[in-house]
Amino acid sequence: MKSNHRIRLVVVAAVMALSVASVVTADTQVSEQDQGHTPTSGQPKDEYLQAVAEARKLVDAGQASAAKKAFAQVKKDFGETAGPDFNVFTKAELFYCKGKFAKASIRYNKLLTEFENTEFYDAALERQFTIAKAFLAGRKKKVLIFFRISGYAEGISIMEHISEWASLDDPNGIGLQAAVAAAESYEKREKFTEAHLKWSEISSHWQTGSIGKDALLGMARCKYAAYNQQTEHRRHLFDASRLTTAKSYYEKFKLLYPEDAQKLNIDKIITEINEQLARKQLSIAKYYQKIGKKQAANLYCDMIIRELPDTEAAQTARKLLGKGSLPQGQEK
Repeated sequence: MKSNHRIRLVVVAAVMALSVASVVTADTQVSEQDQGHTPTSGQPKDEYLQAVAEARKLVDAGQASAAKKAFAQVKKDFGETAGPDFNVFTKAELFYCKGKFAKASIRYNKLLTEFENTEFYDAALERQFTIAKAFLAGRKKKVLIFFRISGYAEGISIMEHISEWASLDDPNGIGLQAAVAAAESYEKREKFTEAHLKWSEISSHWQTGSIGKDALLGMARCKYAAYNQQTEHRRHLFDASRLTTAKSYYEKFKLLYPEDAQKLNIDKIITEINEQLARKQLSIAKYYQKIGKKQAANLYCDMIIRELPDTEAAQTARKLLGKGSLPQGQEK
């Protein structure tokens, strides 16, 4: 009996071993079949993106009808891959193709804010940059049906958003390009305060190199231009802090980039600023002279001669002091 029992156990063990082996073999065969039919890793996504790229070529060519059909075919062929971000991007691209930049920008903005991991992120940023440049170049923004208004504000807004999305840390990145474009646009339209703020933002990220050099010069240029916006015969009546700040920027530029400063004749600009600062102080001295405040008038004359001795205003100040500035006994 014991012998028969041992035989039965051996038979059961053998059957179980064969069963396991057959299962393993079957799994291996299925696995091998799957591997044989599965495309190379990344191939479906690559084909999908390539199809989108082909459709975008039609957008670039301005063929809206053909682009619409191409995007529809992409959706049909890659239905599982082309998700909600694709739908938003497609609408944006078709508006862009038709020249409806404001509507396109709204869709690109939606894509960038709601689908941060989309494959179309960089493409949307590039489109937004192109749209913003067009607005800053003077393109009008359509409102309602019949009205068109300036697109400058829209262009600046888009550039600001691009800088936020892409940051200013990449010297060749679109974020920095957007910030520079905004600064240059402000400056071109004589919005010097806004331009100075934008150049300052760039300078805070790039204090050296060609970018830092351009930003420093931009800050100097804008501060100086902001003061000179006033008519010449009234400039001395306004706060001279802009002149002082501009001068400090130009002096820093001259120190850091002497060769560039020589080419740009920065010494001449600094001399002009000194003359304006001296005239500003002289106007105050003359005011005190006018109201009979001799001591105050003399103090301002002394300051001009001491701090800005080579200016025309300093010569006038010396004459005032030589005359005693005010007749004795008239000081109040």
